[in-house]
Amino acid sequence: METPIIELRGVAKHYGEGPTRVDALKPLDLDIHAGSLIGLLGPSGSGKSTVLNLIGGIVDPSAGRVRLDGDVVFDGRWLRRDLRRMRLEKIGFIFQFHNLIPFLSVTDNIALVLNLAGWSRPEAERRTLDLLEYLQVADRAQAMPSQLSGGQAQRVAIARALANRPRIILADEPTAALDGERAGIVMDLLRKVAVEQAAAVVVVTHDEKIMNRLDATHVLRDGVLVA
Repeated sequence: METPIIELRGVAKHYGEGPTRVDALKPLDLDIHAGSLIGLLGPSGSGKSTVLNLIGGIVDPSAGRVRLDGDVVFDGRWLRRDLRRMRLEKIGFIFQFHNLIPFLSVTDNIALVLNLAGWSRPEAERRTLDLLEYLQVADRAQAMPSQLSGGQAQRVAIARALANRPRIILADEPTAALDGERAGIVMDLLRKVAVEQAAAVVVVTHDEKIMNRLDATHVLRDGVLVA
């Protein structure tokens, strides 16, 4: 079997020490392969977002090993000095709210990510237009975020997450603010990304509307993977 895109071994997170210690995530093993659309489920405080943030290098693991796209990036300590660069290279983030920069056009919201990653302006423009075509919002290229519907804004947010061709997409409640039809469209787009770009897509969700679109679900409760 091919190497997982995301491989967690004994990854844990706690806050504080001694009697005040809180275990947000107990030692966890998890493999997610290319082409997979995986859900993380569980009640609030179960550790779902902690897993997402550990994979994304947003918070530091307290223990364990993290391998992303073939590279061991954490093994008791971060082995990558520049976590910002690691995120730019390997990871795309999608959130419940699109978080588009309100004073930039759709095109500039996406191109900004590529500029930060060192792409030239012509390359960034071509990639941005390709993504907008791919996600069927090219007709909104010059619109401002306030001029987009909720579904359009989420598609633009997905385009921004895909800009630098990451192999890992982390989505935190990406359909919570959408109705059933638009939620289905977003999940179908994430499926398309997983398959066509050989990416691993991880979705934290409470949204029952999208469960049948996931390849597998992992259920957390009190920081423990229970199913």
